[in-house]
Amino acid sequence: MTVSESPGQLPDERRAQMVELLRRRGVVRVHELAAELDVSAITIRRDIALLSSQGIIRRVRGGAALHGRPLTETLAAPEAEVREEPPPQPAPAEPRQVTIGMVVPSLTYYYPDVIRGVREAAAESGARIVLRGGGYQAADERRQLSRMLETAGVDGLLVTPTTTGEEGEALVRWLQGADVPVVLIERAATVGPYHEAMESVVSDHAFGAAMAVRHLAALGHQRVGLITTQQSPTAPHVRRGWRQACEELALRLDDTPDMSTVDQLHPEWPATLDRVLDECVASGTTALLVHSDPEAISLVERCQERGLRVPGDLAVVAYDDEVAELCDPPLTAVRPPKTAIGQAAFALLAARLADEDPQRPAHRVVIEPRLIVRASSSGRA
Repeated sequence: MTVSESPGQLPDERRAQMVELLRRRGVVRVHELAAELDVSAITIRRDIALLSSQGIIRRVRGGAALHGRPLTETLAAPEAEVREEPPPQPAPAEPRQVTIGMVVPSLTYYYPDVIRGVREAAAESGARIVLRGGGYQAADERRQLSRMLETAGVDGLLVTPTTTGEEGEALVRWLQGADVPVVLIERAATVGPYHEAMESVVSDHAFGAAMAVRHLAALGHQRVGLITTQQSPTAPHVRRGWRQACEELALRLDDTPDMSTVDQLHPEWPATLDRVLDECVASGTTALLVHSDPEAISLVERCQERGLRVPGDLAVVAYDDEVAELCDPPLTAVRPPKTAIGQAAFALLAARLADEDPQRPAHRVVIEPRLIVRASSSGRA
């Protein structure tokens, strides 16, 4: 027999049904209660917390079990009857601190500003952040997230997961089935037969790349090349924006460099740099958009070694703006809104935690980057 919630069901009626289910089954998981009572997992957790504080049930990992004698009659009784024999009430408990788990690929590049945004928003609400680095490996990310759920008692997850490959796809499915709300940061994913979107906050990298192309085209460049690094999750979005802008502006794409390369730490990088510059010279390409900063800085250094002037012979725009300003000349760069991404991600997760509506639609937040113009494209210091 399945207990279902009728439209307009009162909280006390729902909690009475929870106790009845526990009386029949002994232990029930949060997601099972949420499905049978047609409410969100957050609502079930709050009900479990209340009933546990009243001594009616006890919490177990991932669900609840009956504790002592079921008091369904008391829960469902009219207000007048409850007042005749009120159960002993404990002293009001202090509000429990919300704990949020956060897993990002790197703690040293790009994500420190995202983390800062999350922590600033969390500090305003009194929430606690448990932070881990995943290292761009789906297996490591899943291990970190599982540990958080099992030992840290997190109420929600902010995560930048690996989404590609078999392990990445499995990780996305696992996140979708988690017992706590999940918001993706700088990643988007869909699940299920109808490709339902998971909640996410992302930079509009395609828009950022298009801004860079428009800037260079306004300076008179007719061939704007693109260099991205292999395995970068951002590269497909940057490439899409670059190509769309080039086509819209009728810029020449025939023989214009469009290369996905190793990164600047790879042994083949020096030879790759020479190949890039050879193609620029051969095709008459006068501007490059390079993702990311370390590769762009290394390219400028190689230009100087070969006698190519930046921006006189080759204008360069970097993507990320982590260390672009430290180059000589300082690099024009697209700056994703990293701090704002972190703030918006926490706000979205907090809104999900506070909303008891099981029909709340998934939210996808997209924030635009900025273009910071420096000497590598304009010639101005």
